[in-house]
Amino acid sequence: MTSPLRLGMLTPSSNTVLEPLTAAMLAALPGASAHFARFRVVAIDLGEGSRAQFDLSPVVAAAELLADAKVHAICWNGTSGSWLGLAQDRALCAEITARTGIPATTATLALMRAFAALGARRIGLVTPYLAEVQQAIAARWAEAGLDCVAERHLEDPGNYSFADHPEATVARLVREVAAARPEAIAIHCTNFRGGGIAAALEAELGIPVLDSVAVSLWGAIGAAGADASPLAAQGRVFALPW
Repeated sequence: MTSPLRLGMLTPSSNTVLEPLTAAMLAALPGASAHFARFRVVAIDLGEGSRAQFDLSPVVAAAELLADAKVHAICWNGTSGSWLGLAQDRALCAEITARTGIPATTATLALMRAFAALGARRIGLVTPYLAEVQQAIAARWAEAGLDCVAERHLEDPGNYSFADHPEATVARLVREVAAARPEAIAIHCTNFRGGGIAAALEAELGIPVLDSVAVSLWGAIGAAGADASPLAAQGRVFALPW
């Protein structure tokens, strides 16, 4: 890499958490920057309207705009692949790279990679989502050989409203899930306020706590071929090999 690290982030239109949090985390990498392109996401459920939000065309179009900034990697900073299926995220990444020549990843694919790096199979899941979405995630994870041993969710249809839940609520849910002693806990939503408390919860609970914003950033840095370890104080995920 011959220029400062530039990361492209594909962002749900109603998300207000991931941009400031990503920028704050990335400050530990001098000269690095994140650049954001939005496409419309306003509700999270299993209906056709919600599913249509994640059609490849608008996402790839946003990625092509990020490519104009000559970013070194592009990440879909959203978790839809966790209930729509990993195949959809893999197809998206392949299409982005085919169109732009830039390596790509997603929040969900990066999370799968983090679980593998940790050797974690017994997983705790914390989200603000509806029960139907939570159940779909657990089923998809089971297909990938993961066992969701405990979960908590808030029955919020979101997406904008996810950011209204305070860190204290997220921390309570994580502590409740930790009682099952999973090998890792995923705070799986990029508009949920877990990134600022993940490292403290890891120290308190002795369990890796993988926040989606942090995982997406780690994945983007890894896809770009750069070193994420300078950010390790902000969560164990940043110390994992890509």
